Amino acid sequence: MDSVINNIQVNQNGSGSCCLSGVELPEGVTMDKSRCCKLSSNDWLKDIKKPVFQGSDQYIEVRFKNGRKEFFVCPPELNLKKGEVVAVEATPGHDIGIVELTGAIVALQMKRKRIDPVKSPPKKVYRHARSSDVEKWFEAFTQEEDALIRTRKIVEDLRLGMKLNDVEYQGDRTKAIFYYTADDRVDFRQLIRRLADEFKVRIEMRQIGVRQEAAKLGGIGSCGRELCCSSHMSHFKSVSTSSARVQQLSLNPQKLAGQCGKLKCCLNYELDNYVDILKAFPDNKILLKSKKGQAQHQKSDIFQKVMLYSYVDDPSSMLVIPVQQVKNIIDMNRKGKFPEDLESFAQHTEQNVSENMTDNLNDFTPII
Repeated sequence: MDSVINNIQVNQNGSGSCCLSGVELPEGVTMDKSRCCKLSSNDWLKDIKKPVFQGSDQYIEVRFKNGRKEFFVCPPELNLKKGEVVAVEATPGHDIGIVELTGAIVALQMKRKRIDPVKSPPKKVYRHARSSDVEKWFEAFTQEEDALIRTRKIVEDLRLGMKLNDVEYQGDRTKAIFYYTADDRVDFRQLIRRLADEFKVRIEMRQIGVRQEAAKLGGIGSCGRELCCSSHMSHFKSVSTSSARVQQLSLNPQKLAGQCGKLKCCLNYELDNYVDILKAFPDNKILLKSKKGQAQHQKSDIFQKVMLYSYVDDPSSMLVIPVQQVKNIIDMNRKGKFPEDLESFAQHTEQNVSENMTDNLNDFTPII
C-alpha cells in the first residue's frame, strides 16, 4: 500500500472528492471521478535541472481541498514529485495534501503571490503519507457531507443569521473548518460548543465572501456553461462598471451580475483587447460638423472598425462611418472646413432601435 500511495495521482474536485487513476481504494470508499481539479498547474520549468534558489531549503506547493493551496518547506532528504501524497505541518496536528509543484517554478509562484519565506516562514513537510494516513484521509471525505447537513440543522435551531457553505476536515481528523457567509456579525460561541460536542473535533469558523461561496457551491451561468469560479478560476480580480462601459454594454444590473450578486468576472476577459483597439479610435465626445448639421456619437463597433453617428436634430437614423473617415472629418473641422453632409462618408445608415422603441411606447395607449 505504501508504494501505491507514493505514486498515486489525485485530483480533488470542489466537493472534496477525488479523481483517482489506477488506484485501488479501501473497501467501502467511493470517489467521484466525474470532474477534474481546477487547481492543477502546468510546470513549464520541469526540464530545468538547477533550481532558481540556492541553499538547503526546498519549497513545494501542496494542494488540499479544491480551493486551497499552500507552500511548505521540504527537507533535503525527501525527493518529492508532483501528485504524491504528503503529511504536512498543521495547527494543531498534521494535514494530508497533494504535491502540486516542485523545483524552480515554486520560487516564481511564491514571488507572484508575494510570499516572503524570510518574513513568514512556511510550515514543514513531515513525510510521505502512510497507508493509515490515507485511509483516515478518505474517511474524512465521507464525513464532510454528513457534517454539513447536521451543522445546518444546528444553525437553524440556534436561529443564527449565517449560511453554512462547506466543511473541510483536516487530514488527521482532529480539526474541522466550517466555511460560512453572513451579512452581519455573528456570535457563534454557542454554535462552536454544540459542534465540538457533536463531532468531538477542534472547530474553526472561517467566513468567506459571496464570490468564494459561488465557487464552492457551483452552478450554471447565463452563458449556459459551468461557473468560471467553480470550474477553472482560482484567483479573483476586481471588476468595476468601467469594464462594461469600455465594452459599451448596457449598465443593467440584472444582466451584468452573476449568481453571486457581484459583477460577472467574465467582464474582464476581453477588456484588454477593447482597451488596445479603442486607442486607435478618435474621442467619441467630439461632434462631427457639416453644413447639414452636427452629429453626435452613438456607439462603436471595434470588430468592423466603424463608428455610428446621428444628427442632433434627427436621432432616429445612424450613419455608419469608418474610423479613418471619422478622423478625416475631425481634421477638416479643426481646419475650419465643413463638408456638405456626412452621408457621403458613411458606408450605410441604420435605424436607431432604442429611439424606435421609445416612439412606440409613447404611442401606446393602455387599456383600462
